[in-house]
Parts: sequence; structure tokens; C-alpha cells
Amino acid sequence: MIDMPLSALSLARRRTARLAPVLSAALVLTLTSTQLSQAAEKEANGPTRAEARVSAYLRDVRDRPGALAAFFRALPKGADLHNHLSGAATTELLLKIAVEAGYCIDRTTLTASAPPCTGNTRPAADTVTDPAFRRQVIRAWSMQDFKPGQGESSHDHFFATFGKFGAVSGLQPGRLLAQVSTSVAKQHQFYLETMLTPAYNAAAALAAKVGYDSDLSRLRDKLLADGGMDAVVRQAMSQTDSLLDEFRSAAHCDTHHPDAGCSLPVRFISQVSRGGTREVVFTQMLLGVELARRDPRFVSLNLVQPEDGSVALADYRLQMRMLKYLRGVYPDVPLTLHAGELVPGLVKPEDLRFHVRDAVLTAGTDRIGHGVDIRHEDDYRELLRLMARRHVLVEVPLTSNAQVLGVTGWRHPFPLYRRYGVPVALATDDAGVERTDISREYQRAALTYGLDYRVLKGLARTSLEYGFLQGRSLWRHRGGYQAVPECARNRLGDPTPGPRCARFLASSAKGALEWKQEGAFRTFERKFGAKARTGSRTVNALVAAGR
Repeated sequence: MIDMPLSALSLARRRTARLAPVLSAALVLTLTSTQLSQAAEKEANGPTRAEARVSAYLRDVRDRPGALAAFFRALPKGADLHNHLSGAATTELLLKIAVEAGYCIDRTTLTASAPPCTGNTRPAADTVTDPAFRRQVIRAWSMQDFKPGQGESSHDHFFATFGKFGAVSGLQPGRLLAQVSTSVAKQHQFYLETMLTPAYNAAAALAAKVGYDSDLSRLRDKLLADGGMDAVVRQAMSQTDSLLDEFRSAAHCDTHHPDAGCSLPVRFISQVSRGGTREVVFTQMLLGVELARRDPRFVSLNLVQPEDGSVALADYRLQMRMLKYLRGVYPDVPLTLHAGELVPGLVKPEDLRFHVRDAVLTAGTDRIGHGVDIRHEDDYRELLRLMARRHVLVEVPLTSNAQVLGVTGWRHPFPLYRRYGVPVALATDDAGVERTDISREYQRAALTYGLDYRVLKGLARTSLEYGFLQGRSLWRHRGGYQAVPECARNRLGDPTPGPRCARFLASSAKGALEWKQEGAFRTFERKFGAKARTGSRTVNALVAAGR
């Protein structure tokens, strides 16, 4: 089941805690202090022999598509931290829901609508018997086969898809989550943060009733007065209850054959429509932080819709100030923001100079998504150094940036962020619309930038470390992979950790997932390291070179 307050992970922690007292320290302390020190030093200075062997295998299969795809599908890949639920579900599932609900599709715009199917609409069910119509709808609702031209750019086509299937994506969100979470789990990820828009109608109604006030403290008071915001929060929580009930049914979680997604820890990020009126934007922001404060299923908020939209551009700095104010009132609620999803020509030059900077310095965000325009920011090198010092993570969806912004290869700032020590994590964004998945994102990164296994392993570790899941990280320091003192004398990922480490893992959902991933890495390295065709002399050379 999904890792809500009492989850599969909680159950696993309780089981581990029960086992801990009966474990003998002599059995679990398999490494001496000297060996542990040497292992930590090797981790800091270069790859282990197992990592080198896997890197050798990866090099061997770079020109073998089938073996390469199998490698990346099996690779433990941490967390997906940048995922929009409605855009992550496959287009085929959305179309199936439309057919089952008796929905209609406009013959010209290919936009879905509720029945009856009159005028220029035809039943979505026609896609079952008319293959040409089905292909037409799938192309309109996704990036499949899209080629820019004929008056529509890739950017415009991408964002238009959400309006085309929007009437359908809200019908059965739990069913979408069942598919998305199962896909994530089957691709050997351990955690998902997905974005959705909670209680939008109620939030918009409250905003319209209260109106806008430039005094943000007074505006917050008005929204909280007479239980107004409390009612919206309770409605959002009730909707989430229903979503999860639907999820459990769709994923068969209470049967003898549950889908893989049932055991995946999931957290929600509240979407804020940055193109809305000022009162609606602030109300959604307040709803997001209130949900994160009151409901452990929600962890943060994010601004969505095109960053280059007219309102988004005009109000960008105001929205950053709104977030700065709310962060002062709710300091324990972390923040992630779409920032820098821009390129020259999409907006005027001056709009490329401050979006990432303001997200970091004004809003105080913990993470940003995209960050593609970083080279156009004022004094971008100093900004990069600042992001590295503050440990501001960049969520990087390579396929999305290629499709929507046309930024690929070495024009993409992914290697630039890494060069400056800014933490990065690969993500999917809208995998269903983009016809991609996280395995393809890792493969794309590896082939484009020549990444070896150890770098890929670091990206996976980073994604879990910077997730907003509750609990302390397994790692003593961010970006360094030495375990916290409680687990320092245990082999990483050992299924039977010592009592002290077991207690730590039982107390930290994040640490427990990181430990689980370390065990998966050990299994992965045994399997693929054994396949390396390179002789041991070359493997030893890789280890000695610190690659």
C-alpha cells in the first residue's frame, strides 16, 4: 500500500525493530573499524571494484540496444521528484477512461468533453473501432510523432495536451496513480513525489469571496477567518482519501496479487496555477502549506503552467515574495519550484535574467525544476556557487527539455550544474505526454554525457536524499556517502543491520528507503559486474584511476 502515515514502510520498520534485539552484534559487525575506514576512504576517492566492474559492463554494451535497455531498467534509480500525475499517466489509459465514461471528442480540436456527444463531437468509443481516429487522438494528447510546424511549436503542442484531455484526467485520479506508481516501482525506484491540484474549485471560490489584499499577512488572516481555509483543507484531505481508496482498488492492494505500486511510498505536492489571479494564486499557496503542515501525505507546493505565460511573467516577482512570506510563517514546509523553464526567443531577454535567482534568493526554495536558462541569469556563475553552497537541488527532465524547449546535448546545463557542484536529480516531468520513462532518462543522460555507473549511482542516491520524505537521511553529510554514526559499522544495505542501525532505520522513513536502495545496489552490482567482459586488469585499472 501507499506509504501514508501507517504504511508498508512503517510495517517494515516495525518488523525490523522486532528483529533487532535478537541479532547478535558479532553477526552484523562484519567489518572491522580499519576496514570500515578504508571503505569510507575508497568511497570518497574512487569507485569500488564492484562499481568498476559495472562501469566496464556498461561500456561494453553501449552499442547493444537490448542489453543497454535491460541495464537501465534494472538499475536502482532512487526517486522521481518531478512528476505531474495527470501528465505521467499514459495517453492510452486516459483514452480508455474516456471511452468507459462515455465521453466525447471534438472532431476539430480533439478536446475531450462530457456527454452527450452532439454537434462537432464524436464518441471517444470510436477510437476502439477507428484506428486512424485513435492515432489522431493519441498524437493530439501527447508528443507522439510530433513535428514542429504548421503554426504549432513543440512548446505549444505540449502545453495544449493538458487542455485536450483535462476533462478526463480528473475523473479517476486514483486509477492514474495506480498506473504511475506501479510503473515507478517496476523500474526500481523507491519513492515518488507527484503533483496534483487539490480542491481547486473550493480554493478559487474562497479567493473570489475574500479578494486580493497586497498586505499578505492581512490576506492570510482573511483566508483563515471563520474557518474558510480550514474548510478547503478538509475538502482537499477528503478528496485525497477518495483518491487513495480508488488507487487501492485499481492497484488491487487488498488482494493476494497487489500491483507493485501498492508498496511504493508516495507523497503529494500541491500545484499552484501561476497563471491565475493574484488572490487565487495566494489562496492555492496557502492551501499548499496548510496541507503540508496538517496532512503528512502532502509535503510541498509548486507553481505550474507555462512560466512564459503573460500572467506568470508579469507576477513572477510578486509570486516569489508571496512564497517568501509564507516560508516565514511556515518555516518547516519545504519548497520546490519550476524555475528557468525558458529559452531565448520564448520570452524577452530581460525575463531570462532572474527567475532562478529569485526562486533561490527571494522564495528560498529547496529545489528547482528545469533551470534550463541558468546561463542567461545575471552573474550565473556566482548563482551556481550559491546553489551549491545552499544545496539547492535541480530536478532535470532531459526529454521534457528536449521536446518542449528544444534544448539537448551539451546545450543543456546538466553538465554545468554538475561542474559547479550543484546537486541534480533526473526526473520525468510528464512521462505519459512525453512517451518516456525514468529508465530512458537515465540512459539518455549516460549516453549523452558519458556517465559511468558510479555517477549514475550518485544521481540515484541524490534523488532520495533530497526528497521531502520525513526522517533523517542515511548519509552523514549531503553529497557524501558515509553513513550516519548509527549505521557506520554496518555494511550498507545489509538486510540484518545491527540493533543501533535498526533503531535508526525504524525511526526514519527516508533513511530506511536509502538503506533499501543500498541493498538493491549490491544485488545489481553482483549481477551486472559478473557480466563484464573486460579482463580483471582493466577493471583494476579503472579502480586505480578513480573513475
